[in-house]
This record gives sequence, C-alpha cells and structure tokens, in this order.
Amino acid sequence: MKKHSTSIALSGKSLSLGYFHQKAKKEILSDLHFELFSGELTCLLGPNGVGKSTLIKSILGQIHPWKGSIQLDQESITDFSVEELAKRIAVVLTDPIFPGNMTVGQLVALGRTPHTGWSGKLNTADRVIVEKALSDTKISYLQDERLSEISDGQRQKAMIARALAQDGRVMILDEPTAHLDLVNRFEIMTLLRDIAHSQQKAILVVTHDLDIAIETADRFWLLNCGTPLISGKPEDLIISSQINQLLPSDKYRFSLSRGRMEMGIKDLKLPIEGPKELTFWVEKALIKAGIQTLDSTVSVSAEPFLIRYKDQGFSTLEELVIFLK
Repeated sequence: MKKHSTSIALSGKSLSLGYFHQKAKKEILSDLHFELFSGELTCLLGPNGVGKSTLIKSILGQIHPWKGSIQLDQESITDFSVEELAKRIAVVLTDPIFPGNMTVGQLVALGRTPHTGWSGKLNTADRVIVEKALSDTKISYLQDERLSEISDGQRQKAMIARALAQDGRVMILDEPTAHLDLVNRFEIMTLLRDIAHSQQKAILVVTHDLDIAIETADRFWLLNCGTPLISGKPEDLIISSQINQLLPSDKYRFSLSRGRMEMGIKDLKLPIEGPKELTFWVEKALIKAGIQTLDSTVSVSAEPFLIRYKDQGFSTLEELVIFLK
C-alpha cells in the first residue's frame, strides 16, 4: 500500500478568539493550539456553541485573533490578501445557495474564480483542472445535469469538486454529510479521505457524525468548553478515554469494546447464553425495556433464531419482552 507523507499546512499558536457584543468583549476560545497536516483528513468535533464556527472563521481570515497567530504555509494568515487566501483555502458550507438551473459543470468551474477573476473565462489549463475535479469525485457523467435535478449526495460531491477545482492546499468543510442518508455519509467521508491521501490535501471537516468520523478520519480535533483542544489519532483518543470529553455527563459513555457511544447504564450482566453477537442484542433489548433482573437463564440460538426462557420459546425479542413484562 502506498504511504502518504504529512507536513504542517496550517497551524495556530496561543490563540484567543471571540467577538464584541454591545461593546463588551466575549472570549470564546483561549490559549488554543492546533496543527493541520497535509495528506490527512482531520475531523473537528465538539458540542454546539463551543466555538467551532469561531475557529473556522479565524482560519478563513473573517475574524482576527485577539492573541496568538495562525500560520498558513508558515506565513501569517493576516499577510494574505482575500484573493490569495482564496487560492490556498477552499471552503464547502453546510447549506450553500446556488441557482437550481446551474449545471454541475458550471458549479465546479466556479472553483477557478480565484484564478480567473470574476470574468470566469477559463483557459485550457483551467478546463483540465475542472475536468480532473469532476473525475476525482466520480461525477463526470453529471456535468451537464442541473443542480435542481440531482440528489443531495450528488450535489454535495459537486460542491467538493468545486473546492478541488479551486486547487488550494487546504480544504475546509462544514458538516458536509448533514441531511444525507447513511450510505452517502460514508461515501462522502471516504471520498474526502482518499482525496487527502492521494492529493496531499489538508482537509478539515466539522462534523457531529462520530461513528463515521472514527471510520474515516486520520486525526481528531476535540473541542470543548474550558479545556484545551485535544488532537490525536481517533484510536489513541479512544484508548486513552479522551474521546469522552465529547460527552456531557455520565449519562453517556464511549464503549471501548464496541467502538461507539452508548447510554451510561451500569453493566447488569443478565444471565443470557448463546452466540456473543446475539446475546449482546438480547441484553440490549431487555435493558431498554427496563428489565434488570431475570429469574432464569435466557438461551438464544441462530438458524433459525430462537429464544428460550423457562420452557417457553420466542421467535422475536418483542415476544420475549411482552412475556417478561
């Protein structure tokens, strides 16, 4: 397998970020440090209101840090003009607005605007880049389709293609999988990871989709109120339990063995025997139904699926729960 190398594309040091409200200074993030690497897909996770949007706005140069600095390619981001910044950082927003009669090809061509100016006239090199962006996102067959006539998943791929056509080293996407079904969410995140690795892009995705982020991201940034930003490989953060910073209370926990967030219910260890992959779901159903004790052992078997309890047989968990209640 081909290895991908990494280098720091974007970094922040000792950042203090916030805004003014009625002439009062409101600090949102303080003493913030981060490094975004080329060749990696990084996911920024944290609860609503923690300051993720504020951080993104500072990276885009829309707000200036009160303290500290942000470096893009080892140069202060404040040294770049808006035009130069647009050539280096591409952005995909959650709910972009484009005319429905615009075609996919026209949308992707807009990615060249920082390079062509507002005239939008593409030269041969620009057209090659646009065609490659369509090809890399596997939507070349859609280039003549109108945006209003394609699916949400296809539209999101078109937005990513537009960002690719912009040809910057850094790509920032704000919840690109919002409103998409499960399969499309996986496809979009897998596509972004492949782009990061194959094209050495530094890709930052703001997301609340923890399960899919674990499966696809090379690195996590965990952001929470009153604590420093935590950066690391998802697996390291899971093993060290730092992933639990995302959880607001003991009501929830991240299961190390199952790799997902669960209700923080104490392990009851109900007497259930059978294949492990089946006993897990039987126990889960019983606990959710409020059943915390059993007078006898539940036996479960597969092919055909059958549950036995006190000489009674049940073909579904629903039947068992009704019997126990």
